[in-house]
Amino acid sequence: MAVPSFLARERIVARPGFNRWLIPPAALAVHLCIGQAYATSVYKAALVSHFESSLTAIGIIFSIAIVMLGLSAAVFGTWVDRNGPRAAMFTSACFWSAGFLIGSLGIATEQLWLVYFGYGFIGGIGLGIGYISPVSTLIKWFPDRPGLATGMAIMGFGGGALIASPLSRQLMSVYDPGYDPSVPTSIASGNAVSMLFLTLGLVYLVFMMFGAFIVRVPADDWRPAGFDPSSVKQKSLVTTDNVSAANAIKTPQFWLLWTVLFCNVTAGIGILEQASPMIQDFFRTGESSLVAGVAATGFVGLLSLFNKGGRFVWSSTSDYIGRKPIYMVYLGVGMVLYVLLATVGSTATWLFVVLAAIIISFYGGGFATIPAYLRDLFGTYQVGAIHGRLLTAWAAAGIAGPLIVNGVLDTQGTPGQLVAGNYRPALFIMVGLLAVGFIANLLVRPVAATWHEPKVGAPTTSTPERSAVR
Repeated sequence: MAVPSFLARERIVARPGFNRWLIPPAALAVHLCIGQAYATSVYKAALVSHFESSLTAIGIIFSIAIVMLGLSAAVFGTWVDRNGPRAAMFTSACFWSAGFLIGSLGIATEQLWLVYFGYGFIGGIGLGIGYISPVSTLIKWFPDRPGLATGMAIMGFGGGALIASPLSRQLMSVYDPGYDPSVPTSIASGNAVSMLFLTLGLVYLVFMMFGAFIVRVPADDWRPAGFDPSSVKQKSLVTTDNVSAANAIKTPQFWLLWTVLFCNVTAGIGILEQASPMIQDFFRTGESSLVAGVAATGFVGLLSLFNKGGRFVWSSTSDYIGRKPIYMVYLGVGMVLYVLLATVGSTATWLFVVLAAIIISFYGGGFATIPAYLRDLFGTYQVGAIHGRLLTAWAAAGIAGPLIVNGVLDTQGTPGQLVAGNYRPALFIMVGLLAVGFIANLLVRPVAATWHEPKVGAPTTSTPERSAVR
């Protein structure tokens, strides 16, 4: 699929002397916008009231968006790598903004299916393309610090809700004077949410286009000052060879990492999905007044902060200790934290908050580190496309996580009357998932040379299967 000339990769090759630190802001301009997906809870109750529907029916909007994120990232990953970040960011902006505008129309006309189609399906495509659009570009600009580079960009996705949540509340209060964002029980009108969607769609379009038009790709022979590519080979699991996206999915390493990401994300969603009711249910007696204050003043916001911070801190740390060891931390320490949350997490509010915050930082760190892990194993050739295919694990986790937690809680009692003990079966299931991911990570080995792309000028010794792929 061809793109207009002004979006083409060859039009955005950086000139000599270009400052590579201008690339992270371009990536953040996109990721901070699409990170709004984590702020859907702000207007969920308003949509339930407006459509006279259920939380499950409204929650499907988010589920569709996450599924489409994974699917579109997988389908368009090769296209993104081939055409470059400007074309991808431009396309993402169009889809993401169109999703809001269609969703706004659906809310205004009380057509829920239009919200599914707009924000969920169309917006979800924009989510997927936008999520992967800067990844391979950042890795090429920062071959010396790939974990730092991807962490800076994907940090924006985790932090998008920190901006979108308060912004959405204030905008809804402008469009509906009867709505008070400081009162947890106050619910905005459907018209206010419709106008919110319209406003966000236009604002996000401007910011994402800004990112699209300032982004650049490095020249083929560019290297950071003082960086020796040969030094990369000295690190465990890191290759200077390349594997195509078509061949990557045939390797056991890809499916081991798919399992690692699925387990880590499913466990994290288990906390995010129930964060607000969980802290109240854990402390239904004894410290209820304190907990109510914590929940009202931003426990979910605190988790968003740790989600964002974990993406940057842990991913940057992986540049020093390695990708495989950092996932041993995410998964191994995560198991311990989940056990503590299930057994002693209800003894003190501060302990619950600390445990949950660290767990969510691992959740965010797992997202930010996975592109660098893929770069280590498969090279830079089509790492964006490989990353897109791997994000199908996120789509699967987006379905599995809520189903596991909500399914267990449905068997434990009535929402609003649950206590800490009712959550333990679900939390121990998460421990089991993390154990599976931990084992999968231990099994990761370097990719066999048979899957590497031929060197330029090297004799052609490809197997029949690889020749077909080429």
